Amino acid sequence: MEPLQTERLLLRPPTLRDVPTLFEFLGDPLAMQHTHLDSSLRQCRRRIAVHERRRRRDGTAPWTVLARQGGGIVGWGGIYEDPFDPGWGVELGYAFHPRVWGRGYATEFAGFSVDYADRVLALPELNAFAKADNAASRRVLENAGFEELGFEPALGRLRYRRVRARGWARS
Repeated sequence: MEPLQTERLLLRPPTLRDVPTLFEFLGDPLAMQHTHLDSSLRQCRRRIAVHERRRRRDGTAPWTVLARQGGGIVGWGGIYEDPFDPGWGVELGYAFHPRVWGRGYATEFAGFSVDYADRVLALPELNAFAKADNAASRRVLENAGFEELGFEPALGRLRYRRVRARGWARS
């Protein structure tokens, strides 16, 4: 499968070779302070493997995100139904390595993802979640067209939704 591209990012399914680099931030308490933290390399490998099984079944799962310039792994995320916390519908989720925070990668990634959800997947809506104190992620979601629906006590996070614009069809 050819990687998907944005102006500065490449997105492709993760491989087992990616796991140690992904674990650098998916297992970093600072980087993951607002979401799930993988406590071991084994847990990170399992999370990625479970999502990849879902990609084969559903056609969606998080991508490994690489910087086009330099080619290194900078993030992980995508459009998926969370197999570890089911029942919330299709959502957008993402995490980026702290060394690239502040470069606009999350905004670029979210914009690409909602366009992909509209044009390729033709999803009627897309959900997202952010902790109330995660101002950066909340801003990314709002810039991508998500509307805050309120606090979701079961998750301890704010729930967001983006409804596909009328007239959008698969291309």
